[in-house]
Amino acid sequence: MELFTPDFGLVFWMFVAFILLFLALAKWGWPVIIKSMENRANTIDQGVEDARKAKEQLDNARNEARKYVEEAQAKQAEMLREAAKMKTEIIEQAKQEAADAARKEMDAAKLSIDQARKEAELQFRNEVGKFSIEIAEKMVRNQMKSDTAQKQLVDKLLDEIEKN
Repeated sequence: MELFTPDFGLVFWMFVAFILLFLALAKWGWPVIIKSMENRANTIDQGVEDARKAKEQLDNARNEARKYVEEAQAKQAEMLREAAKMKTEIIEQAKQEAADAARKEMDAAKLSIDQARKEAELQFRNEVGKFSIEIAEKMVRNQMKSDTAQKQLVDKLLDEIEKN
């Protein structure tokens, strides 16, 4: 049982050895260990701070990229709207020009038809008048072959002139 109950001398020398070891560690060991732990803690804190800054920069870059994409999409949509508007304007303008050209062509065709009709009417009247004169001339020649018929015609015309 002596193994379990140490003597006073053993306890004393163990206590002295512990105190010397404690003093040596307190003077040379603990400061180095604490300094290393503080450096490690500072390194970890610096790493965490750098990671936070990197995350902020990444978030800012993502937000900026999203903004640029949204602006580009808005510009694209605006350009598409303008292109569609220009397309409809061009189509409407082309339709209007085509309608104007068709109206001018129709007016020109009507004018040409009217002129052709008037010329045809004039030619027809001239020919009818010419035929009428020829017919009248032939009839008058046949009727005026005798002198009495000529005298009667002259007297009749003179009577009409006197009445007027």
